[in-house]
Amino acid sequence: MTTTTDTVQAPSLDYAAIKQRQQAVWSSGDYAIIGTTLQIMGESLCEAVNLRAGSKVLDVAAGNGNATLAAARRFARVTSTDYVPALLERGRVRAAAERLQVEFRQADAEALPFDDDSFDVALSTVGVMFAPHQERAAAEMTRVVRPGGCIGLANWTPDGFVGQVLKTVGQYVPPPAGLRPSVRWGTEQGLHELFPGQQITATPRDFMFRYESPRHWLELFRACYGPVHRAFAALDPDRQQALERDLLALLERHNRGGSATLLVPGAYLEVVIRRPS
Repeated sequence: MTTTTDTVQAPSLDYAAIKQRQQAVWSSGDYAIIGTTLQIMGESLCEAVNLRAGSKVLDVAAGNGNATLAAARRFARVTSTDYVPALLERGRVRAAAERLQVEFRQADAEALPFDDDSFDVALSTVGVMFAPHQERAAAEMTRVVRPGGCIGLANWTPDGFVGQVLKTVGQYVPPPAGLRPSVRWGTEQGLHELFPGQQITATPRDFMFRYESPRHWLELFRACYGPVHRAFAALDPDRQQALERDLLALLERHNRGGSATLLVPGAYLEVVIRRPS
């Protein structure tokens, strides 16, 4: 007797089209304004990987350079990459202001233009997690790190504040069907799926969002943070008001600052992945 098992076929994804759309999202607004506030995440990540002076470091999906600058301040030899040229330019300006030596290079996280085993450390702070083809991005980060080297990541979690912001926005502007959620990178299960057979240490952290008020946060993210900026731009006025209400309610639920200010913990995983020697 032959038993057959039905399988569900995942929808075919046009990753090139999705990536083009995402690049437009992250090119909109002014992410560098938000990114600069996250600098402490890059500093903490460099300590987590025990970064050594003189190490060859690659920052993947670097944005405006938080992990880049943190590594360069520790006298690493840093190459900073992103697929949004304007963000790389913001990182270049920041590095020049501190007279830090950094190489900046436009590059796709899913097709890194570097040889195998080129770096001692690869880093990404809330960057590579947004690559649409997650397995390919993870494989590329692994490929360019030498045996015995490590990968350091800071990734928003699904249940944390930013994960809930992305979920709320997705209810108004749904992602392509079949696309894995970016916050998969903020789960231990997702990390083990993406980096099979590697030693993974994941430590829960909180980044504290400190703003004048929920309205202040909303105005800044609506103007500057690509996913929120583009969502509002895609909606009619009534839906914009509904999204605004939902985001303000989310902020109020997470706010620990009372009525005088906004203090919201943003949960993320600080991840260190050791490549076998």
